[in-house]
Amino acid sequence: MPFLFPRVPTARLAIVVSAGLSVTLAPQSAGALDQATVVASSGGERLLDRLTAGSLVIAAERDGVTDPQDILAAAQADYRRMVHLLYASGYYSGTVNIRIDGREAAEIPPLNPPTRISVAEIRVNPGPRFTFGVAEIGPLATGSTPPEEFRAGQIARATVIADAADDAVDDWRAAGHPKVEIANQQVTANHPEQRLDARIGLAPGPVATFGTTTVQEGSAVRSTAIRRIAGVPEGTRYNPEDVARAAQRLRRTGAFRSVALTEADLLNPDNSLDIGIAVVDEAPRRYGFGAEIATDTGLGLNGFWMHRNVMGGAERFRVEGRVDGIGTDRGGLNYGLSARFDRPAVYGPDTGFFAVLGAEQLDEEFFLTERAFAGVGVTRTFSETLEGELGLQLEYARVTQRYLPPLPDGSFPRRDFTLVTLPGALTWDRRDDILNPTEGFYLRGEATPFFDVDGSDHGGRLRFDARIYQAFGENDGVVLAGRAQVGSVFGPDLLDIQPDLLFYSGGGGTVRGQPFQSLFVEQPGVRGIGGRSFVGFSGEVRAKVTDRISLVGFADAGYIGAESLYDGSGEWHSGAGLGLRYDTTVGPIRLDVAGPVGGDTGDGVQIYIGIGQAF
Repeated sequence: MPFLFPRVPTARLAIVVSAGLSVTLAPQSAGALDQATVVASSGGERLLDRLTAGSLVIAAERDGVTDPQDILAAAQADYRRMVHLLYASGYYSGTVNIRIDGREAAEIPPLNPPTRISVAEIRVNPGPRFTFGVAEIGPLATGSTPPEEFRAGQIARATVIADAADDAVDDWRAAGHPKVEIANQQVTANHPEQRLDARIGLAPGPVATFGTTTVQEGSAVRSTAIRRIAGVPEGTRYNPEDVARAAQRLRRTGAFRSVALTEADLLNPDNSLDIGIAVVDEAPRRYGFGAEIATDTGLGLNGFWMHRNVMGGAERFRVEGRVDGIGTDRGGLNYGLSARFDRPAVYGPDTGFFAVLGAEQLDEEFFLTERAFAGVGVTRTFSETLEGELGLQLEYARVTQRYLPPLPDGSFPRRDFTLVTLPGALTWDRRDDILNPTEGFYLRGEATPFFDVDGSDHGGRLRFDARIYQAFGENDGVVLAGRAQVGSVFGPDLLDIQPDLLFYSGGGGTVRGQPFQSLFVEQPGVRGIGGRSFVGFSGEVRAKVTDRISLVGFADAGYIGAESLYDGSGEWHSGAGLGLRYDTTVGPIRLDVAGPVGGDTGDGVQIYIGIGQAF
């Protein structure tokens, strides 16, 4: 939106010598500026800080610029920058003087700069601060009001005028008027009375509907699929939020490197507005690898391969493989291979379809599960931060029950499970960063009813995960992080539940400092079976030591019980320790060293290394 600042007579940009607050940066290197200074005769430290932060000369001194022509160009550009900063703070009769080695910068020919520049000095006399005499804007959309700062008697900051105009335009657009314009604007500075009068007139234009959505050629994704995914509601009343949501839907597929939605310059004769979509494809294929190591679980490796546009409709096909337990004496190798196919916008733009297929082996200390599964489901995006998933899955598992006494031949009993499950999840993610969050929260709830195809052992599994983060201190250098987990399995008796549906505690995902899956249910004749209830708490204090290195102190606690709902009859254990984080472009590298604090499930020190925060 164009905005005309109040005009200040150029004759007032004169040389002024005055005393006041100043900020001086130390010399950098030979050939660069020896000294660059901003001096303001009034206005206080806050204004001085703004002028200093906005000065190109100060930036040139800080960055060690040595070319005199570059320094002179920065000084000459600072006249305008200083005046605009004064306007933004409510000063409209100020004077600015910039001297380069004693010469007025405006008088030095740009093409004939000095051979060397040593000292640059910016002197500003802000003059009196202006207040609004008249502050009018209209007509306004129904329910719209100007900002409180845009009132007679308030400080007349130029930014307040611009914000009031922007807000009024946005309100009209939100009301269905995409071609609202600023019809006229009159901003007058009354210097004798130190008053600024601002009058802004708006021309809302007609109410519009969404017209035709066109897609620019050049993408490997079909135009029909792009329109379907974007979901611009053609024929309905215009709303800029619908345009923003359409762009976000396209970005969410991961198929595009860039997405741009543009509105036609003119309305159609029927007051409909055409929308154009231009996308740049992302590389269709991607792969990645990861690793994590801990003293109790050994080395774990994982990797994936993904295709972003398998069938020309921004469908995603992802294959993942993992192996862990390398080098550990607790159980054997765990490994798995799975594939998932996602198709966006199958029932409206925010509902997608997925299909999964996979197999895995879990060779734990107390059981061995060989499992295969296949399923389909739908995903739903409710907002930028809230999404859900619901599936239908068939799985078969053969379990070697090491938690039971061995048979006469020395082998352990085996049992087959064939289950139909309905896994569902709802995730509310308001974190500022997935791998290294410092603000916000994360809530996830999972519910998985299961039905025994071969018997009557029907039931369900519930799990909740809540995390919260708060940064404070200088430059948000300290982060407090907390986590609470609750799990429950209900329905069959404990021994009739597939063991990988039960809960254990201990290890990097639950209680650091306690050995992996070291807390379980104790029953006569049963060794190491998981519980039907789980409660876990974790807390961390993360403090930055340098820009990249942080120290972490943490404490975890976990509970396992035989009952479906917590009643205190189970056992608790806890651990605590210290950690180190080194920030990289892919997330912090994590090193945690922890030991047991409560409970009798472990002793000694456990070490955990991975990428990303522990939670």
